[in-house]
Amino acid sequence: MKFPLAVKAVVIDLDGTLLNTASDLAYAASLMMTDLGREAPPFSTLETYIGNGVSRLVKRVLTGDMTAEPDSELFARGYALYEKHYSEHVSRESRPFEGVVAGLERLREMGMPLACITNKVARFTLPLLRDTGLLDFFPLVLSGDSLPKRKPDPLPLLHACQHFGIEPSQLLLIGDSLNDTQAARAAGCPVFCVPYGYNRGKPVAELNPDAVVPTLLAATELIVRAA
Repeated sequence: MKFPLAVKAVVIDLDGTLLNTASDLAYAASLMMTDLGREAPPFSTLETYIGNGVSRLVKRVLTGDMTAEPDSELFARGYALYEKHYSEHVSRESRPFEGVVAGLERLREMGMPLACITNKVARFTLPLLRDTGLLDFFPLVLSGDSLPKRKPDPLPLLHACQHFGIEPSQLLLIGDSLNDTQAARAAGCPVFCVPYGYNRGKPVAELNPDAVVPTLLAATELIVRAA
């Protein structure tokens, strides 16, 4: 791929790309396990469970396994408790990663249309973006329950293309995980990955993105706004 890459809009993932939300996600999981009378895994383990939505996170915490399914009744109880605690502490410690605010400001200066696309449901997404001061950067926010399908399905990216009136090849996705690269490839969009997020503890270079960028600000140096 030739750089700088000419694109007409940029969409950005939330957890692990824009915001460091691991502490609050893990805190809610710990409170859930306490309510269930169980011992919570250490933070270092909880962090590796993040990246595929709340449902999978709860299942991983309950089973101690990345793919196992817990007892359905236990999961229902745990999920309800998790949502309660997370809604109460959604922005307790969550903050933008280094270079995020500067990167968003630079993209805005470039006149680049922006969207935030996340698998987090809207009742968590919007308060989190608002509380951390990022909401006003995004005229379009697509949460995990905004459309019938979510990442890694290409639908959210294709919806963003339609919203901005552009082709998939003109839309850049910046993310941090397999969900992001799979969605981008399926949609036909270029994709950059940041290395500091929640890719199940694996290096993002293994996902073969079009670029690995140390910060969102660094990503702006590899793109220009297409005419």
